[in-house]
Amino acid sequence: MKKSRFSEEQMVRILREADRSSVAEAAKQNAVSEQTIYTWRKRFGKLEASDVKRLRYLEGENARLKRLVAERDLEIDVMKEIQAKKW
Repeated sequence: MKKSRFSEEQMVRILREADRSSVAEAAKQNAVSEQTIYTWRKRFGKLEASDVKRLRYLEGENARLKRLVAERDLEIDVMKEIQAKKW
């Protein structure tokens, strides 16, 4: 994924500026296209900066937990395979 030149908090700040004034003005002031602002709006909606931080934290936690479950399932499969073999 391409690294953005704006942090997510900055994106949300620019979106809130666009809410207060026009999208064209906010885009011009921050040197981004209007389409970029609409894309960010689709992604972040009505989130605030603190909500974005919390969302990133929860997504990271969710990814970590998914890895743990995948590792546990793999261990269970290995144990079943070992159990099925006749010694």
